[in-house]
Amino acid sequence: MRFALQQKITLIWLGLVLATGLSWQFGHGFGFGDNIHYATTAVISISFLKVRFIMLDFMEIRTAPKTLRIMLETWVALVCTILIVLYWSGT
Repeated sequence: MRFALQQKITLIWLGLVLATGLSWQFGHGFGFGDNIHYATTAVISISFLKVRFIMLDFMEIRTAPKTLRIMLETWVALVCTILIVLYWSGT
């Protein structure tokens, strides 16, 4: 059981590292060319996806009471959405 948990955490960590590399590539024009608005939106989204996984698995919120988990997941989604909307509105 402990080995499976360690494997899961290692896979999540590897995914976070790959997401960091992908964000870095998007920041340098990979995949979106000169359209920085889409690249920035992708980087913000990936960042908050990383926040979610860190909260759930490294801060062990996945096993926390359901109310706390719902509150934190809602917070992540809300802040990510607000940042993207503010970015696209030019504020």
